[in-house]
Amino acid sequence: MADNTSMTEDKIENEKGALLLAARTETHLVKVLTLGLGSLITLIVLTWAIELWLSIGFQWFDEQAMVTCLGLTLAIIFIRYPFGGGRDRNSLPWYDLILAIVGLGTCLYLAYIYGDIEANPFTMRPTMFIIGLILLPMIWESLRRTTGWSLTLVFSFFVLYAFVGHLMPGMLEGREQKYVPLIAELGVTNVALLGLPMKIIVLTVVLFIWMGQLLLHTGASEWFTDVAAAIMGRSRGGSAKIAVVASGLFGSISGSAVSNVASTGVITIPLMRQAGYDAKTAGAIEAVASTGGQIMPPIMGAAAFLMAELLELEYTEVILAALVPAALYYLAVFVQADLEAAKNGIAPLPKDRIPPLLRVMKEGWFFIIPYGVLIYTLFTLNMPPQESAFWAAVCVAVVSIVFGYKGHRINLSQFWDSVAACGRTSAEIIVIGAMAGIIIAILDRTGLGQALTLLLAAVGEASLFLLLILTALVSILLGMGMPTSAIYLLLATMIAPSLIKLGVNPIAAHMFVLYFGLMSMITPPVAIAAFAAASLSGAKPMETGMTAVRLGWIAYVIPFVFVLSPSLLGQGDLAHIALATVTAFAGVWIASCGLIGYLFGPLSVLMRLLFFVSGILLLLPADAIPSGLLVNAAGLALGIIVVMKDLAANKDKRKAAKVAAAAGE
Repeated sequence: MADNTSMTEDKIENEKGALLLAARTETHLVKVLTLGLGSLITLIVLTWAIELWLSIGFQWFDEQAMVTCLGLTLAIIFIRYPFGGGRDRNSLPWYDLILAIVGLGTCLYLAYIYGDIEANPFTMRPTMFIIGLILLPMIWESLRRTTGWSLTLVFSFFVLYAFVGHLMPGMLEGREQKYVPLIAELGVTNVALLGLPMKIIVLTVVLFIWMGQLLLHTGASEWFTDVAAAIMGRSRGGSAKIAVVASGLFGSISGSAVSNVASTGVITIPLMRQAGYDAKTAGAIEAVASTGGQIMPPIMGAAAFLMAELLELEYTEVILAALVPAALYYLAVFVQADLEAAKNGIAPLPKDRIPPLLRVMKEGWFFIIPYGVLIYTLFTLNMPPQESAFWAAVCVAVVSIVFGYKGHRINLSQFWDSVAACGRTSAEIIVIGAMAGIIIAILDRTGLGQALTLLLAAVGEASLFLLLILTALVSILLGMGMPTSAIYLLLATMIAPSLIKLGVNPIAAHMFVLYFGLMSMITPPVAIAAFAAASLSGAKPMETGMTAVRLGWIAYVIPFVFVLSPSLLGQGDLAHIALATVTAFAGVWIASCGLIGYLFGPLSVLMRLLFFVSGILLLLPADAIPSGLLVNAAGLALGIIVVMKDLAANKDKRKAAKVAAAAGE
C-alpha cells in the first residue's frame, strides 16, 4: 500500500495522459474533412429540430434529412476508418476517397428524388434497386470498419437469410423474396433503411450527443467532479465515491460509457490511485460508474426517449420505472467502494484537495439550469425530446458565455468544435441505426421475427429462466462495443418483442435487454469501457474487466428480478412496490458486504457466503415466487444474525481503533 500512497504528482500526470497512447492518429486532411462533414450532420439536425426549413417555406420529408445525414456518415467513415482496421489514418487512399464520394453522392441523389419515390414507388423501383445495390454493401463495409466483425456478421446473417430463408428447414423457413423488390425496399424505404431506428437517432439522439459535447467543452464535467469531491472527499474511500458521483452524473448525458471514462476518468482514476486503490480497482470503479450513467434517469444516455417512443409510453413512465434499479446499481458500487477502502485502510482525500462545497456551487451553479430547462420543457411544456434537447443544449452555451466556469467562457471556436465533434462521433450510431432498420424489415418480410418468437416460446415453455439466460448472453454479445442508444435500439428491435409476446411485462423486457446490452461495456472478453479505464490506471485489461464484473454484480441480477416481478419498476400496487424496494436495498447492501468480504472487519469464507445468500433472499420480491414473504423473512433473519455476529467479533478491535485515534489526537 505504501507504493500506492507514495505516487508522485508526475506519475499522476502521466496517468492522466495515458489516453494519448490509445488516441486515433489522423492526417490534417482527414481531420479537416471529417470535422467539416460532421458539422453538416449536426447543423442539419439542429435546423430540423427548430423547423427552420418550414419557417422559410421549404417542405422536406424527414427521410430526406435522414438520408442526407447517412450520406455524410458514410463519407466520414470511409475517410476516417482504414480498410484494414486499426486506429491510425496516416494517409487517405484514393479508393476510400472514391467510396466516400459515391456514398455521399448516392444519398444526396436519393434525398433529391425521394418525393418522386413516395409518389410513384412502383415506377421508381428500378432506380430504387440500383440505389439499394450501392448502399447495402456500403453499410456493411461501414459496420465492419467501425464496429468490427461481430455486429457485421450478425448483419450478414440477416441479409443472407432474406435471400435464402425459404430454403431453411422447419420452423426457420422464411417467405421467398424476389430480389429486385427486396433490395429496392431494404435500401431505400422508410420501413427499412430509413425506418424508425434511423429516425430516432438522427432527429433525437444526435441532439443529446451535442448537449454532451457542449458540457464537455464548457467545463461541466470538471464541475461534476468538483461537486463530488466537495460532498464525498471527507469520507473513507472518498476518491472512489467522487468517481461514482461524477461519472454517474456526466454519463447520464454523454450516451457512451467509453467517452465518459475518457472525460471523467482522466481525473478520477489518478485520484483513486493516489488515495491507495490498486490499479485494477480504480479502473473498474470508473468503468462501472460510467456505464451506470447510461441507466440513470432522467436521460439514461438518451435511451429513455427511445424506450418511450418504441413502447408508446409517456416519458415519465419510463423514468419512474428506471429509478429504483438505477439506485440499486449505484448503492452496490458505493457500498463496495466504501468497504474496499475500510478493508485496505484507504483514507479520505487530503483536506487541501477537497474544495469547499459553497465555493464549487458558486463557481458552477449555473450548470444546473440546462437540466432545469430540459425537465421543464419535457414535463411542463410537453415538447418533443429533440426540441427539449436543443433548448437545453443552447442553454449550456448561454450560461457558459454569461457566467463562465473558473473564468473560462466558451468561445466561437470551442462552440464550433462541439458542433463538429458531435457530428463526427454520431457517425457510428447513425450507421447502426440504418442496420437496425434493415434488420427489422427483414424480420417482417420473411416472417423470421415470428419464427424466432416461436423458437423462444419453445425454450420459454421449458424454462423461463433458461430463456432469460440465453437472452442475456445474446444481449451482451450483440452489445459489444456500441454506444448506448445503438445497443438499445438493436436489442429492442431484435429481442425484446419476443419476450413481450411470451408474457414478459413490456417495460421489464426492454429494461432487461438494455441492462445486459450495457453490461457488454464491462464484461470480458470485449469490455471496452473497462479496457479504456485500464489504459488510464495502468492495470491489465482483463483484470480490470473481471473486477468491474464484481463491482457491477447487481446489474447481472436485478433484470431477472424485475422480469419475475415488475414491482421494482414501479408496476403494480403501492404495497408490493414499497416492500420490494425496501428489501432490495437491504439485500444489495448485505450481498455487497459478502462480495467484498468485509463489514466491521474481514469476513471468513463461510461468513461471506452467508452474507451473500441473505442478500439474494432479500432481493427476491415477495410477489415473484411462492412463499415470497417467508423467503424475505428468512433473508432478513439471516442478515441480522450475520451482521450481529460480525459486530460482536470485531467489538474489541473497534474499541482499540477508537483509543488509538484518541491518542493520536
